[in-house]
Amino acid sequence: MDNDEPLEPTPEQVTRRFLSDNPDWLASQSGLYDRLAPPRRVHGDRLADHMEAMIVAARQQAATMATQAQTVLDAGRAARSLSDRVHGAVLSLIRTEDLECWIGEELPGLLGIDSALLCTEGPEAEDPRPAVRSLPPGTVALLLGSRDVRIGDGARFGEGRAGPAGAELHGAATGLALHDALLRVPARGRPPMLLALGSRNRAVLEEGLPAGSGGTRALAFLGEAVAARMEGA
Repeated sequence: MDNDEPLEPTPEQVTRRFLSDNPDWLASQSGLYDRLAPPRRVHGDRLADHMEAMIVAARQQAATMATQAQTVLDAGRAARSLSDRVHGAVLSLIRTEDLECWIGEELPGLLGIDSALLCTEGPEAEDPRPAVRSLPPGTVALLLGSRDVRIGDGARFGEGRAGPAGAELHGAATGLALHDALLRVPARGRPPMLLALGSRNRAVLEEGLPAGSGGTRALAFLGEAVAARMEGA
């Protein structure tokens, strides 16, 4: 054994040498009480047993409230973050001269996702434009119904649910679009359209959920902005 290695103090040494010489030390260490177990009174005083139970319950309640508060704060930050990115994307959309190039090349980076394509109902033949996908008539209504945004599992979209498979929405980006957000693009005078946003990370698309909260409203606004840009072209 190495004689230079410090020895751990025994409980007796802690009590006799330290606590006896520093009687006020425990009272000054308020944070330490959160980790200490209250002493149990096995005989006699029932009041102490009730106090112990109340202390344990209070600690559990405090921990639960702290977790809930952190969840609310994280959700709020996520919604604001997504809204900020959408606002930045819309400003970029206003300045762009090539909408299709903006959707396919700039929008993914602006939103922090992996792919973005414009899907429009029309002929079933593949659209030659790289950022545009052709969908059969009625597909947008089938996928979105009355909603403006729908979030799901992109690469497995067609498994067990109505609608096209992920490859029909995301094309060559299907391998990256493990999860997707479908945004209605309500452009007047145009066939039904949607933006298909793909991401390997579902959390990026779910920021601000549940439906109707900040994140979903921001995505719906993005679809409306793209529609307005088309109407003004």
